Amino acid sequence: MNRIEKLKEFLEKDPADSFVRHALALEYVKLGDVMTARRIWEELLAQDPAAVGSYYHLGKLLESLGEVEPALEWYRKGMEAAKAAGEKRAYNELQGAYDELS
Repeated sequence: MNRIEKLKEFLEKDPADSFVRHALALEYVKLGDVMTARRIWEELLAQDPAAVGSYYHLGKLLESLGEVEPALEWYRKGMEAAKAAGEKRAYNELQGAYDELS
């Protein structure tokens, strides 16, 4: 069974598992299916705004697509979420990505 199938199996048991959903998006990126990855991350963050790590990856994906403003917006949202969660390292990574792009 490949990784995507296995992750989907896990999601059948717990569709709200943000960690598994994030991992699934990463697998789609590896396959070059960035639109599916984007959809997964956008849905994940709409349902779980505290999934701080996904903001960075979604922002980087959008950067790779040349979508600067949406990437910057996700970085900003991620910084807010990281600050609220007290995750200084994640905040700094998001701030760095934001500063580099803006």
